[in-house]
Amino acid sequence: MNIELTATVESTAWVYDSAWVGGSAWVGGSAWVYDSAWVGGSAWVGDSAWVYGSAQVYDSAWVYDSARVGGSAWVGDSARVYGSARVGDSAWVYDSARVYGSARVGGSAQVYGSARVGLNARIKKTADYITFGPIGSRNSTLTAWRDVGGIGVDTGCFTGLLHEFEKRVAAHPDKACRDEYAAAIALIRLRAAAWEPITDDERPDKPTVAESQEEA
Repeated sequence: MNIELTATVESTAWVYDSAWVGGSAWVGGSAWVYDSAWVGGSAWVGDSAWVYGSAQVYDSAWVYDSARVGGSAWVGDSARVYGSARVGDSAWVYDSARVYGSARVGGSAQVYGSARVGLNARIKKTADYITFGPIGSRNSTLTAWRDVGGIGVDTGCFTGLLHEFEKRVAAHPDKACRDEYAAAIALIRLRAAAWEPITDDERPDKPTVAESQEEA
């Protein structure tokens, strides 16, 4: 364990093994940082979040709620990982991306830019999601992803499945916005056609290897 004097680790949090916390990073709540994980820069790890393995959380990134970042994953820049989301393997989450809900990001996937990935997303490679933006009346970012429930969608003001989003679009009063979203939906379906089917091991009632180890 190595904690630099400039970093803050609250007494309720745990930092152990050969983990390192430095810079102006903050670790608080009932968070755990262990194995050979690194938390640096002005990163924030709180609530009941875990950072473990050789994972790194740095820059101004936040990991909180009951999120887990493990393996050799990196979370940096101003990215956020929260809810019960999991980021592992050699995945990267950076820029201003958000990973939330019960999303799982692994493999060598990179989630970046203004992407927002939630619900029961299963991202194993970067092509498992797609973003559009600025789009619509709010000039927001539309993200669609491979999900246990089908195709997940987030627009900032809407999170749900694609078929639900299509109903919202059909009822939109602005024809220009309807046309923009219709074009995006067509491209989403084209991308989704190449996604691998969700496997039994990826379903919510099937813990990942890392989760099984956590529970042991």
